[in-house]
Amino acid sequence: MSKLALKNSLISLFSIIWLTAIFILPSFAQAQGTYNFASSSGLSTTGNKAGYITDASASSIEDIVGTIVYIIIGFVGVLFLILAIYGAVTWMTAMGNEEKVKKANSMLMSALFGMIITLSAYIISYFLINYFW
Repeated sequence: MSKLALKNSLISLFSIIWLTAIFILPSFAQAQGTYNFASSSGLSTTGNKAGYITDASASSIEDIVGTIVYIIIGFVGVLFLILAIYGAVTWMTAMGNEEKVKKANSMLMSALFGMIITLSAYIISYFLINYFW
């Protein structure tokens, strides 16, 4: 494996660890009972007055799985968006260097294909989750 591939793999691994720490671990801390948002915020009172179900039966396993799938697909879409922005900035700052332009062009095409695949996965999962559950 080349040094560049190793560097990219390490950056990807640390990014995944960082995103996990930022977005998933706080939900585990909340699950341990450190803060009860529903009773402390008054949101359940507002939801009850609006006619929504706010008791424990409001969230089923299907809703949780669907939410997790949508969050993961959303993060992947954001990563491809960041890759596209980086490719565009690389292209704009190439200053006529053909090597940088080719690299930026391939990066933009990869980001475009990634976004298309991610959008297709979102559409398929949206259909399956809403159709079966």
